[in-house]
Amino acid sequence: MRISAWNHSHMTSLRDLPPVDALAAQVDAPRAVAVAAARAVLAERRRELLAGSVEEADLAERARAWVADASRPRLRRVINATGVIVHTNLGRAPLAAAAREAVARVAAGYSNLELDLSSGRRGSRHDHVSALLCELTGAEAAIAVNNCAGAVLLATAALAGPGREIVVSRGQLVEIGGGFRVPDVIAQAGARLVEVGTTNRTRRADYAGALGDATGAILRAHPSNFRQLGFVQEVEIEELCELGVPVIDDVGSGVLADDLEVLREEPSVRRSVRAGAALVCFSGDKLLGGPQAGLLVGRADAVAAARAHPLARALRLDKLGLAALEATLRLYRDPDAARREIPVLAMLTVPDDVLLARAERLAAAVGGEIVEATARVGGGALPLLELPGPAVALPSAPDPLAARLRAADPPVIGRIEDGRLLLDPRTLADDEIALVASAVGS
Repeated sequence: MRISAWNHSHMTSLRDLPPVDALAAQVDAPRAVAVAAARAVLAERRRELLAGSVEEADLAERARAWVADASRPRLRRVINATGVIVHTNLGRAPLAAAAREAVARVAAGYSNLELDLSSGRRGSRHDHVSALLCELTGAEAAIAVNNCAGAVLLATAALAGPGREIVVSRGQLVEIGGGFRVPDVIAQAGARLVEVGTTNRTRRADYAGALGDATGAILRAHPSNFRQLGFVQEVEIEELCELGVPVIDDVGSGVLADDLEVLREEPSVRRSVRAGAALVCFSGDKLLGGPQAGLLVGRADAVAAARAHPLARALRLDKLGLAALEATLRLYRDPDAARREIPVLAMLTVPDDVLLARAERLAAAVGGEIVEATARVGGGALPLLELPGPAVALPSAPDPLAARLRAADPPVIGRIEDGRLLLDPRTLADDEIALVASAVGS
């Protein structure tokens, strides 16, 4: 059969399947894209037929749909109506306007990423944020890497490394998202794990009894979304720093807004620095409200060891992340401005009357009912904290409606609770209400 003679639209058997070129010719797209679509659609149809499918299929239409889907960016903006503020699946913290603008400026062309403009000599990318981090935390020195897991790995490798020991409480040998486990980090750094205490109670004497000539550091690990309640005991950071060996304190979420009551249960970066921790590790994209980054602040000698370690280059932060991080950190110089302009902090502290007014506008726009609900912080931070407030319940069957909203442009992500799809105004910006209404009404 010549390719030009093929004009079947519905294929019901393997014998009816067209050649790749014949199907690609029916797709209005660059040849390479059309051929890729044809191959993908034919492979899918073969699987269906071999599985016993007898339904007709319009392969040309499938190929055109494949091209349309392939033309859309895979990483897209979505509207978060879940009520989970630091939503890991949705990219964690949304950036402040100042951070977005900083990224756009740096992305527009070349930058002085590793150039000292005053001397004309090569500079360090760490210099763009290190002074700000020291100013805001009281640390002697600081560097930034690509995420907090990387920061902990680098800190462990720099202060302990092969042949040395890292002392950790058994109650802190946690696993966080993606199978990231504290014992595995220590092993990758080449150090030997020394467990102290019990699962629920660890005392200062347990740490002291484990220290010796081979001790490289004590690691205090943030429990992320795991909490112990009841008959528990742990050693405070001040006591750990009195034991005479370097302390690596993974405080996780990066709380710099110490004055916010809602964040009182999360460990403070400044407190750990004041206590004398050698290195304090924390995230840039959780409660700090910036881009994905891992920040290390602390003593000058410890930071210098981390900067000199080979892993520092492998884990370094790129120019766009540094631009967003610098802009976010600058906002913290004015705590009131930080609460207003950093979205995570604004969502945590939004007044009840503002939240209710937003819910009323949303309900009117989508035809929903205002109900009482509970938002969450997310991102492994404050797992026990509940943020009560209004949400908007939609009347349609939740699963089909949720699928339709995910297919919108931009996609809208809500949460299903008690058999209803809820849209939570806490994680919606005012200018997103019209987009949500358009998606619901489409």
